[in-house]
Amino acid sequence: MQLVVARIGRAHGIKGEVTVEVRTDEPELRLGPGAVLLTDPASAGPLTIESGRVHSGRLLLRFEGVRDRNAAEALRNILLIAEIDPDELPEEEDEYYDHQLMDLDVVLVDGTEIGRITEISHLPSQDLFIVERPDGTELMIPFVSEIVTEIDLKEQRAVIDPPPGLIDDRAEIVSSRDDGPAESGEETA
Repeated sequence: MQLVVARIGRAHGIKGEVTVEVRTDEPELRLGPGAVLLTDPASAGPLTIESGRVHSGRLLLRFEGVRDRNAAEALRNILLIAEIDPDELPEEEDEYYDHQLMDLDVVLVDGTEIGRITEISHLPSQDLFIVERPDGTELMIPFVSEIVTEIDLKEQRAVIDPPPGLIDDRAEIVSSRDDGPAESGEETA
């Protein structure tokens, strides 16, 4: 099975290093020296990691055969793909690979069916499940423990306990304004 582990950013310096947008929770395992990675587009690879280091909070990689800034810049926006065993599990108990979560049924705590996960979006602040409802519409469910209360891979389902308004229009509106009539001289919006 193939897993996208990073996207190559811009060149760094003049000796062929590139910045990398990491897309794996296990960069030390997937992006270490000697790792051979497939690419998207495929014509750019495979690429073998020669060395890596962290600089100012960003991972920098150098690939075999990439020796100057021009060659490094030519790799910009290429996705790096690792070949993994489909039965391999993440090291932490409550972590999942995207392929394990795809197509899970999404249900409420009471068993009400909501839809199924069709995509996982990795944002800087949190991950989102993109859920297709039976009527074809889509929902975005934050993948946080307060909302996603259980992932059951054996039953192929994700149990959610959403706050009001997340999956329906019945949001609770709370206002700190006094709902009484405006006093004379006050402007109302």
